[in-house]
Amino acid sequence: MKWSKVLNSVQIPAIGDIKTAEIAGKQICIINDEGKIIATQSTCPHAGGHFSGGWCKNGHLICPVHRWEYDLKTGRGAEGQGDYIDIYATEIREDGLYIGFEESWWSKLWG
Repeated sequence: MKWSKVLNSVQIPAIGDIKTAEIAGKQICIINDEGKIIATQSTCPHAGGHFSGGWCKNGHLICPVHRWEYDLKTGRGAEGQGDYIDIYATEIREDGLYIGFEESWWSKLWG
């Protein structure tokens, strides 16, 4: 896993907030759900709604466009949706928030 710093300590969102950040050319959403920091893809796979305008409810991220729900632990959509979102590993260190991205076999070979 490759770790990259995305926010400094004072930029980490407060409980209940969702913030957009960009890292390595990729836009992601940083969510503080009841004190747990979660990083997800920034747009809904259903209709392209931006999650930064959404909210969390009962451990789910709600899209602001059609209110589709995604589990913040697994990324799976609600029953019947048939879709999912990407969730990235997070780690809070002394100097800020880091996001972990899985390295593909290709990037390991050709770096």
